[in-house]
Amino acid sequence: MQHTYSHRVGARTWHFRNLADLMAKATPARSGDRLAGVMAESAEERVVAQMRLAELPLRAFLSEALIPYEEDEVTRLILDEHDAAAFLAVAHLTVGDFRNWLLSDHATPEVMEA
Repeated sequence: MQHTYSHRVGARTWHFRNLADLMAKATPARSGDRLAGVMAESAEERVVAQMRLAELPLRAFLSEALIPYEEDEVTRLILDEHDAAAFLAVAHLTVGDFRNWLLSDHATPEVMEA
């Protein structure tokens, strides 16, 4: 399932091609990303990508692999070993909500282990 990755700020709408593009543009500038041509072209684009990423439901990472399943052993391991029952506790969260939850008192070692 392909998601739409766009975010409107004022009169401008920013568009990101896919999850990989959104993730690359949301991360701090790195020389390797610059050489690969995947980094944000401005600090503004990076912040907009971070805002869009914060709104992204965690479930999106299960429906759109950053690296195709057939090409990556780590992707296969993550998807094949995914514990749907354990994920239910946070499945309703966005990336930003998950971050906030991780930083809260609710994310105890016992909850994290479960």
